[in-house]
Amino acid sequence: MDLNPPPCDRYVAAMLLSAAGDALGYRNQRWEYCTSGPQIHSELQELGGLANITASLPDWPVSDDTVLHLATAESLATGKSEEELYHEVARRYVAGMSDMEGRKPGPTSILGTSQLRPGEPGGFRIPFNPSGTGCGAAMRSMCIGLRFPRPSELPLLVAVSVESGMMTHNHPTGYLGSLASALFTSLSVQGVPLELWGSRLLETLPLAQEYISGTESDVTSHLETWDYFRESWERYLRERGLLQGSSPALFPSPYRPAERDTEYTKWSLDGWAGRSGHDAPIIAYDALLGAGGSWEELCGRAMFHGGDSDSTGVIAGCCWGALHGLSGVPEGNYMKLEYRERLEAAADALYRLAWKQH
Repeated sequence: MDLNPPPCDRYVAAMLLSAAGDALGYRNQRWEYCTSGPQIHSELQELGGLANITASLPDWPVSDDTVLHLATAESLATGKSEEELYHEVARRYVAGMSDMEGRKPGPTSILGTSQLRPGEPGGFRIPFNPSGTGCGAAMRSMCIGLRFPRPSELPLLVAVSVESGMMTHNHPTGYLGSLASALFTSLSVQGVPLELWGSRLLETLPLAQEYISGTESDVTSHLETWDYFRESWERYLRERGLLQGSSPALFPSPYRPAERDTEYTKWSLDGWAGRSGHDAPIIAYDALLGAGGSWEELCGRAMFHGGDSDSTGVIAGCCWGALHGLSGVPEGNYMKLEYRERLEAAADALYRLAWKQH
């Protein structure tokens, strides 16, 4: 059965709140590089709380996450497909790297974009990278789920999220994070219960593996490093009681900022929570599960913790916006965002493309 189109304002909310989550979690580098969730929460209270924050320049810029998420979204908005789309994405990723002053792009994104040759045969592909495990692909792919929201479009979502992810993070732990963020956004649009998202991701991984096996020349390197992402997610879902997606999530008690810092670090690859392709979506998902319909609670869990808080925030914010719209979000958190007009235009374009037959 086909989906009924959601309100267009959900797409606008998804794009705006992704950038809001980025700007809030980043706080102009101050909070992204703070290792203490309790300290961030204390500083938040000194600012007067979330409702008192106006996320605008110069104090609250967006980071590299939103610049590259916009690059993905605006590429999709052209309506191009297959290799023509991939060259467009690669071109915009390369161009986006000229807008990184003060935004702290990751070294893997810098390296990957330097290797892209958009417009040349195969120029959207780079070599396999044994170190390409970071979250740089996961934090820019949510909009792919807005463009391909239907269950019937899952093969397209897999192909585009994997291909765009591999453009900089050509390692399963990196580009499967791109798949997770795109899939979760599509499930938000579909209205699939949150408790099912993790198991849906595990069910989708074989499709991604099949895609890699059919398109990559160096399949062995990918398959040899494939299991870490899957096993990490299985471990997380098992601990939350969600491996089958049939019951409410089980959280530690208490689960305050200090406890969340410990818990989030436990899922990490190298001790920096949310820095990798597997755990940035894990933390975003964990926050969505615990936040319900509260934007303030979501921010407390996804944007204000002692890890890569802008990258977890950008993913969580996008999904929350697609689920709930802008209701209950302080206007200051999104009304004066850097690149607000581009974000809204991209949302409108993606909505028209996704739902044009309606």
